[in-house]
Amino acid sequence: MVTEKLKSIFCQFQHGSEFHSYKELASGHINDTYLILTKNRPYFVLQRINHGVFKDVPGLINNKVAISRHIQNKLSHLPKEELERQVLRFAPTKDNNAFYQDETGNYWNLMYFIDDSLTFETVKDVEVAYEGGKIFGEFLNLTSDFDVSKLTEVIPKFHDMSFRYSQFNSALQSASKERLFKGTTAIDYVVELKEEMHILQNLKESGDIKLRVTHNDTKISNALFSKDNKGLCVIDTDTVMPGIVHYDFGDAIRTICNTAAEDETNLDLVSFNTHYYNAYTKGFLEKVKDSLSPMEIEYLPLGAKTMIFIMGLRFLTDFLNNDVYYKTKYPEHNFDRAKNQFKLLQSLTEKYKEIQ
Repeated sequence: MVTEKLKSIFCQFQHGSEFHSYKELASGHINDTYLILTKNRPYFVLQRINHGVFKDVPGLINNKVAISRHIQNKLSHLPKEELERQVLRFAPTKDNNAFYQDETGNYWNLMYFIDDSLTFETVKDVEVAYEGGKIFGEFLNLTSDFDVSKLTEVIPKFHDMSFRYSQFNSALQSASKERLFKGTTAIDYVVELKEEMHILQNLKESGDIKLRVTHNDTKISNALFSKDNKGLCVIDTDTVMPGIVHYDFGDAIRTICNTAAEDETNLDLVSFNTHYYNAYTKGFLEKVKDSLSPMEIEYLPLGAKTMIFIMGLRFLTDFLNNDVYYKTKYPEHNFDRAKNQFKLLQSLTEKYKEIQ
């Protein structure tokens, strides 16, 4: 049944290939993604975009396709084989649309699969951190001249600090006494950092830091590597939208430089890895430095602090709201995640002068 359904959807696109079989790719948390194996290469990645999470799916897919075409044009000097490994490519439907909507209202898009490539769930050495920095830096560099007014804001107020504090304050009003008591130290920490954590947003709103294309989900698993661990390209561009460079830099640092898992409860194991920070930053600036203003570069370390904080704030807010947003495995899972992020932030703060 699933095979016939996927085969039928695959046939709605222009690709000149014959469906053979499929494999489900289970790495994502939101969308359904399938590797479509064809009788002959190339293979394809067929994706159903979750329209329950994303309210404007056509806008989202059009963002992805527009950015892909922009990068292809910027890299058009490369040999065809090399170009096809360094940028995502999308197949249009038979009606020349960027997506297909099935009879149940689901939206689908089709990408060319990049052979002989791999991803990393975590960073295990400085070389991967350095190459990751180069990949995400190159993405920002290649899109630095793209007109962001043409992009849909797929998740409104995603990194808006005032919005996140507003959610937090609402949670304080409705939280149970038990959860408020448990969260006292973390709540005090959030209140204490409020002014510092608004600096980047204020600079963005004043226009001192410009809006640009940002990926907004720069964990290392969204970077594609060759078999010899060299960076190829950025993938999973569902959240591409207008933002500031510090969002992408900071979120990558948040996920790469934690010495423990995001929900590790032994906080003695949680610290900020400056070796990975230095390696990532070196690769990142090698690729994007010429596209950045002196002010953007100056505030990159604060981007790391801000993105770690905003994730801790969101986990704490969800804990106070009785866990309505993030999936949890036990009653205090979100609280443990929040404490983990705040410990990481404290570790970074101790080393802040060093990384500046």
